[in-house]
Amino acid sequence: MKILVIGASGACGRRVATEAEARGHTVTRASRTRRGGRHLSDTGRETLDAPTWVGLDAAEAAAVAQAARGHDVILGATRPARGHEDDVPAATAGLANGAKQADVRLIVIGGAGPLLLPGSTSRAIDHEQWVPRAYSQAAAASVEQLQVLEAAVDVAWTYLAPPALFQPGERTGTYRTGGTELVIAADGTSLISMEDFAIAALDEIEAPTTHQGVLSIGS
Repeated sequence: MKILVIGASGACGRRVATEAEARGHTVTRASRTRRGGRHLSDTGRETLDAPTWVGLDAAEAAAVAQAARGHDVILGATRPARGHEDDVPAATAGLANGAKQADVRLIVIGGAGPLLLPGSTSRAIDHEQWVPRAYSQAAAASVEQLQVLEAAVDVAWTYLAPPALFQPGERTGTYRTGGTELVIAADGTSLISMEDFAIAALDEIEAPTTHQGVLSIGS
């Protein structure tokens, strides 16, 4: 498959691109700034033998569409810098409209904010245990992000939602999914490494289970 990873310079996007290439897929990396042939490896070091980089702004649908043509999937892994959470809806709309113009499937890596607590109608964003106050703006942006996708009725999209704690770590090769619910382990934790999340993302790309809906992932 040919996969366009937008936000590939970020921690999660980089790991998804690496996982995709390890499985034999052709990956085009995209970010706001074209990297001029250099690629940040998972260790943070730059290598010169990088695949194609495309410079684009996810909010610009025409640029997304142009980059996506000829690909099978767009994976949006853009993450707002602190203080720029208001950029998320526009970036998501750009991804959705670009995917529609190019007639390409869209996978968006979002946040835990809109997820429901298991067996309830209460959202993670409404509980400081799962969304600490310091991350409330980012969580609110993820709620808006999902709303933008839900309005994109003519786009084949999937919203991949991480658990409460989501950061680089160990690649164990295991994960669980919870649909629209936050994945919480038996010990009361809600977490996953970005490495294992990348495995789940590629599994969903290769064998889709969720169309125009949310797929939560956790350990």
